[in-house]
Amino acid sequence: MSTFSPVIKWSGSKRSQAQTICSLAPTSFERYYEPFVGGGSILYSLAPASAVAGDICSPLIELWKCIKDHPEDLARRYDRDWHRLQNEGYEVFYEIRDLFNSTKDPSALLFLSRTCVNGLIRFNKNGDFNNSLHHTRPGINPKRLEKILLDWSSHIQGTTFQSADYRETTADASANDFVYLDPPYFNTRGRYFGGIDFDAFCEYLESLNSRRIRFALSFDGRRGNKEYSSPIPSDLYVRKQMIRSGNSAFKKVQDHTTEEVIESLYLNY
Repeated sequence: MSTFSPVIKWSGSKRSQAQTICSLAPTSFERYYEPFVGGGSILYSLAPASAVAGDICSPLIELWKCIKDHPEDLARRYDRDWHRLQNEGYEVFYEIRDLFNSTKDPSALLFLSRTCVNGLIRFNKNGDFNNSLHHTRPGINPKRLEKILLDWSSHIQGTTFQSADYRETTADASANDFVYLDPPYFNTRGRYFGGIDFDAFCEYLESLNSRRIRFALSFDGRRGNKEYSSPIPSDLYVRKQMIRSGNSAFKKVQDHTTEEVIESLYLNY
């Protein structure tokens, strides 16, 4: 397990795999691209001098921009709302949830992510946050979160964040760059924000190869006794690594069961 603390808890986190994935990254590259940034574990671990990170979830990207540029403001806002929650009760959570759903305020999203059930960020089809308050936990202490925010901010100063499709995010990538891809997995529809067309994604991988751009792709694998494999054409990658990812948090929450997760990492170099 990697020892750093997440600043954003996002479905499909690669925190437990970050050390292994980063050890398999190219030893040198000019710019790093991560078009499905999510919780940013690989971005943090690599801490590249120059990077472009994107996601189609605009509220997530706005929160990343605030973490980069205004971590102290986020910390102050969380401290205020957290103390209100402790003193005034559960209604504060739903007040702030309504605020986020009407304004998409990134500070509100951070608060919700740190006080909702098991920290699972979930949106409905309208893009509204729909997870509930975790009544038996107070949420992360403001002083601890402030340290995490400042730490992450220092790691992502060289990163440009943009709300865009993965193809747009990596449009300027060149043969001297490195792309890490962590798209929504096809066996987990409904647990991620948005989705991708498989055929179009394979065409995209082929375009990266034709441009001689090195990529690492986290995709499919095994959970418990179930095999989740996808027909990624073998000519699109050079090698495939299987990486242990701990136990499924989703299964623990939904079914109260423990299942080990092992995921695939496809490399074209």
